[in-house]
Amino acid sequence: MWEYTDKVMEFFYNPRNQGTITEKQEGQAITTGEVGSIACGDSPKIHLKIDEATQIILDARFQTFGCASAIASSSALTELLVGKTLDEALSLTNREIAEFLGGLPEEKMHCSVMGQEALEAAIFNYRGIPLDHHEDDEGALICKCFGVTDARIRRVIIENDLTTAEQVTNYVKAGGGCSSCLSDIDDILADITQEKATAVTAATELVQSKLTPQKPLNNLQKITLIQQILDEEIKPALAKDGGDVELFDVEGDLVKVILQGACGSCASSTQTLKMGIEARLRERVSPELTVISV
Repeated sequence: MWEYTDKVMEFFYNPRNQGTITEKQEGQAITTGEVGSIACGDSPKIHLKIDEATQIILDARFQTFGCASAIASSSALTELLVGKTLDEALSLTNREIAEFLGGLPEEKMHCSVMGQEALEAAIFNYRGIPLDHHEDDEGALICKCFGVTDARIRRVIIENDLTTAEQVTNYVKAGGGCSSCLSDIDDILADITQEKATAVTAATELVQSKLTPQKPLNNLQKITLIQQILDEEIKPALAKDGGDVELFDVEGDLVKVILQGACGSCASSTQTLKMGIEARLRERVSPELTVISV
């Protein structure tokens, strides 16, 4: 018997926002996203009503086949979505869904993951992004029983700080069928552990050697230093005004970032990008850097 929190049981017995969305006004759009299947045990479907001018979610409903955790996670997700922009909704993690419910048994964390993925599917459908082009579907198929790729496994491991194959199974079901893929999951876990250790070593070397912008950096050192400056110097300043920034990619001297929160919709976002972020990174990393928003 799973040990559920009182809030999980409340959202299971009295789910909020259950059903579909059928009515909309001019300037509004309705989109739906669904993942999983009844055959696999859980199948959440998320419906959104969106203000097309502001990209704000006006209403969120769900239809979910599954256990108490699946229904409660979907209901909780709809409560968290209303009033958020689509970009803010995409930044919502499965951990936030679980925390909203006071926690889920680890064996049921896949329910919060599937809710998050159904949300992404709904937003991708609205934006016209083919679901088979999702980055999680571009990797090699690891778990044939549940159709889980290595990209999806890596994503869930990193986002949730997982350390064992058993945890991976709890979050995305991979390895929960014939179990033949467990060794591959262990290999992915080992690779990520090594990557983290390498990044920490690189960051430590940067601090110890007190590298200056004039000294040449290899690509790993550059990315590590940029991320450190964003986390420690730029993000706290933006957060005071309700904004945020995430590092998307670094291509040579071109730094691609995603402006979020207040920064994403602010009229002065270009000034923030150039006078704030780019100026700081040029000062601390390299005067050749150019920062753009993607």
